[in-house]
Amino acid sequence: MKSMRLRNAILGLSLAALAACGGGGGSTGASGASGGTVQAASTGTAVVSLTDAPGDFLHYVVNVTSIQLRKGDGTVVETLPATTQVDFAQLVNLSEIISAQQVPSGTYTSAAITLDYSAAQIIVDNGAGGSIAVPAANILNGAVSGTPAVGNTPVTLTLTLPAGQPLVINKGTVANLALDFSLAVSNSLSPAAASINGSTVAANVTVTVNPTLSASIAPDATKAMNLRGGLVSVDAAASSYTVHVRPFFRKSGSHGDIAVKTTSTTVFQINGASSTGSAGLTALAAVAADTVTLATGTFDVATKTFTADTVYVGTSLPGSGLDGVDGTVVARSGNTLTLASGLVFDRAHEQASFGKSVAVTVGAGTKVSKAGLVGSFDAGDISVGQHVQVSGALSTDANGNKTLDASAGAARLLVTPLWGTYVSAAGNIVTLDLQALDGRLPSAYAFAGTGSSPASDAVASAYTVGVPQALSLGGLVVGKPVRFFGFVNRFGAAPPAFSALSLVNYAATDAKIGIEFNRPAGNNAPFTFGGGKLVVATATLQATDHARMAIGPVGTDLKANAPVAGLSLQANASATATGFVIAHRKTRKSDSYASFADIAAALQAALPGGTSTTAVMEFGVDGPYDATTSTVSVNHLFVVLND
Repeated sequence: MKSMRLRNAILGLSLAALAACGGGGGSTGASGASGGTVQAASTGTAVVSLTDAPGDFLHYVVNVTSIQLRKGDGTVVETLPATTQVDFAQLVNLSEIISAQQVPSGTYTSAAITLDYSAAQIIVDNGAGGSIAVPAANILNGAVSGTPAVGNTPVTLTLTLPAGQPLVINKGTVANLALDFSLAVSNSLSPAAASINGSTVAANVTVTVNPTLSASIAPDATKAMNLRGGLVSVDAAASSYTVHVRPFFRKSGSHGDIAVKTTSTTVFQINGASSTGSAGLTALAAVAADTVTLATGTFDVATKTFTADTVYVGTSLPGSGLDGVDGTVVARSGNTLTLASGLVFDRAHEQASFGKSVAVTVGAGTKVSKAGLVGSFDAGDISVGQHVQVSGALSTDANGNKTLDASAGAARLLVTPLWGTYVSAAGNIVTLDLQALDGRLPSAYAFAGTGSSPASDAVASAYTVGVPQALSLGGLVVGKPVRFFGFVNRFGAAPPAFSALSLVNYAATDAKIGIEFNRPAGNNAPFTFGGGKLVVATATLQATDHARMAIGPVGTDLKANAPVAGLSLQANASATATGFVIAHRKTRKSDSYASFADIAAALQAALPGGTSTTAVMEFGVDGPYDATTSTVSVNHLFVVLND
């Protein structure tokens, strides 16, 4: 199952300038390069969010100290008002709005983000259901080969926007910008993830940091977004409410204001009570100002509005004034949950840390909700394999282990993914050979107690999934992988062990490919150009340091099993969200391109037939893969050069 942890999976960090309702009204100012304040009358709104996707890192916690927009004349505008701690590995298949600041009108041609690794916590999957915490001294600065740990030196990434596509912000309007930080391409693991196992010693693991950015004018509107903040006001007539943005672990202050649209189907979970539509908005209006809220929803590029699908408020939101843990339940005994590799939130210090194993106590007083669902839930709904966010009182036991008492707290059950190979179906029950649950190997779980009797406990080799009648199973093939999204069934209620909301067939899953060329020299002629394609020859793949591909849980070593025709990359005309970037290792500057054709032309110019000293160190690509022609239709392409 090492393929589940493919090091070179293409991971995205989108810093997407989304739209807020309203625009440039009010008196909110923005700090410019001189430190002065620009009045709102000459500003527009820039809403910035962060996103990522799963990979080899269980946790990747660093401080984001600055996000800047830069004009062609050198003017710099800071959009992040305070240092914000971010776990990039937790931002999977969603975005988190980090700022909704007013910025001066104008044309912006580049952007920059500064990361502080002085207190970085990087946790790697060990491939055996466990984890490895990378020592601080083993986090290396990739800009200068052989340098010690990044330590207290902030890393600033500067990105030039695509030619002819600057970010234009007009007075009183909202502008959109999407920046992608490729976590896999930005970090080189040694040994490679495929070689890390349960006996690997932490002191022997290093992470070399070579941050890489890309950008596009429009954000990826297909991803759900999170918006956290303190309640400001409710506008029933407009079916909306406004919050002070407070991302991630912040419990005070404001990163700007944003309005959230609601609909007749928006689900509200307010202090443990469920409601929908206007009734939910009325209940929200009765909540005290500055109460913590979390909205999950989508951004509409055309109307430039954020619309909530689900809104969590007060005690329905884990971490609302309490400590908390985000993790996967790997075992349960009575009312004690064991959460593995949990991200522990310390509200007093507004920071997060890693808990290899955290014991959590739940009970009748624990307020339980399920993401996106209306209903009455309790602690019995929390079972083995479920991804959960729990809040309560944090403490440390006599052995130095972290524990959380959530008996008077809250638990939020998140949609959980599983991979398995299809075995059979009977009625609305599908049986799978479980390959991974919430990204973890079956061996990580103790399924005792999950069944209605000991004989009914969940079994990995015959894991049962309940599916709704409307979910078509026609494309499933015995022995082939399938991915379900949903919730683990109640503890003590299996079978089925899992209740599905949706499924993804293997054939509909994009390939994720990562290739590293002989470091540190790289390869100055890795591609042949022509016919609208970039082609990596078979011999070139065989001579790489690493060349890995993953399609769902199935991985292929392209170095040992190089396609006879080589690997071809071409444009994907059907892509809904794309990113193309060439990163320069020594300068930490990146150039973003509007299309596959543009980046192909730039690479051909930088690599003139192998006669240049410029070389490709690595690249990552994702998109639909045609095995018959060994061709990837590219959604994202990140290339790192040695200059």
